[in-house]
Amino acid sequence: MGDPVLSTAAQRPDLFRLGTELTEGIWPAYNTHGDVLNRYWGLLPERFGDYQFTVHDPGTDTVLGQGFSIPCSWDGTAAGLPAGIDEVVADGFTEPPWGGRAPQALAGLAVEIPHANQGRGVSSRVVEGLRTVAAGHGFGAVIVPLRPVWKERYPLVPIERYLAWRRADGLPFDPWLRLHVRLGATILKGAAHSLRITAPVAEWENWTGIAFPESGDYVFPHGLALVSIDREADRGTYFEPNIWVCHRV
Repeated sequence: MGDPVLSTAAQRPDLFRLGTELTEGIWPAYNTHGDVLNRYWGLLPERFGDYQFTVHDPGTDTVLGQGFSIPCSWDGTAAGLPAGIDEVVADGFTEPPWGGRAPQALAGLAVEIPHANQGRGVSSRVVEGLRTVAAGHGFGAVIVPLRPVWKERYPLVPIERYLAWRRADGLPFDPWLRLHVRLGATILKGAAHSLRITAPVAEWENWTGIAFPESGDYVFPHGLALVSIDREADRGTYFEPNIWVCHRV
């Protein structure tokens, strides 16, 4: 296998479609039903094809991983960050996009690695790919609403406390956050209401495999926070927290 290369969805739509097929099922079931993201996610390759990409072997076209991103309006300060992934994606699909402002940065939305390639260092290459895409479009920064992978073990802990946890060596406690920091990222702040998911109670029970017998807030498998169940309204509401980090290009 040769050195992996990056191809955008605009350059190689066939590889990007293949990558999407290979990464199906890597997210918890509930996580693919965002109120905002479901409206726009499938439009990213068409509308922003130069910002979605695969990392692949150039000789065999073996897809190792893929990255999703979107240009964004950001003033460079923590206070000026979007509320989360919902806002940063919706902002790119408004008319006019970004409120008529020129985008100043790239927002990294997802790093997806097929199960067969996980644990091989591919995620680092995809994160580096985000910086490559940003540099190619003249952006000086990549901001990422990062989904901390161990947060599901501590759903009751506020995201601002969780992101401050450190190991004995001073690096972040969360392994996905730690990888970004090792690659040069700066932690900016938590986003407690980054991704909103609302659905009937039966759908939540199907996604999670557990019952919600009465109204209230519940811990559920792979949830980073609690889901709020309203039996009378037949509605479950969940806000997934993320952590904003910044990679300078």
